[in-house]
Amino acid sequence: MKRNQLEIACFNYESAIIAQESGADRIELCDNMLLGGTTPNLETAKRVREKLTIKMHVIIRPRGGDFVYTGEEFTEMKQDIKQLKELGVDGFVFGILNQDGSVNKEQNLELVKLASPLSCTFHRAFDVVDSIEKGLEEVIECGFQTILTSGRGKNVEEGILDLELIQKLAGDRIVIMPGGGLRSSNIKLLQEKLQPTFYHSSAITGGIEIADADEIQKIKAEF
Repeated sequence: MKRNQLEIACFNYESAIIAQESGADRIELCDNMLLGGTTPNLETAKRVREKLTIKMHVIIRPRGGDFVYTGEEFTEMKQDIKQLKELGVDGFVFGILNQDGSVNKEQNLELVKLASPLSCTFHRAFDVVDSIEKGLEEVIECGFQTILTSGRGKNVEEGILDLELIQKLAGDRIVIMPGGGLRSSNIKLLQEKLQPTFYHSSAITGGIEIADADEIQKIKAEF
């Protein structure tokens, strides 16, 4: 039987430790919260990997902004995957689009193959795809195991109807992981509409970029 699980987006070493100690099932390690998350420093990733016993996914995103990358940026993404793979991470989080908003199947496929056999999540680039239905099929064809999405809303509450639709269209073919403004205050709303799944939150409640242990525990208590 499926059960709800929780991934915490961590923008520093401290948050990763708090996430583990507070009962998170997995972390997504990132840098630059204000940019929506970019590839973390290799030394930070190494330090976190050495300390964690829960699963650790790492975002591969060379910069903030859109999800259309130059040849140099794509080369950088490939190099980052190779280096982070050597650290023993459990998965990667990335997503590349074409100028028209469609999924760049060629580049995503190359990165998924490079990351293999590790799990790959297509991140919130999905929230700006030109078509939910077409984008979903393209992401599945690329070999991703998960899609992180707010349902194309500013947050999961705004995107709840699209999240419900995407999950129904996906069925058992890929995990749809709601994320974007997800907190203990709105998790019940999502659970009323969605089948059990992985949920994604930074669990940041104050003015600093560190996960709140109480917030993580409150989210978990709703499962």
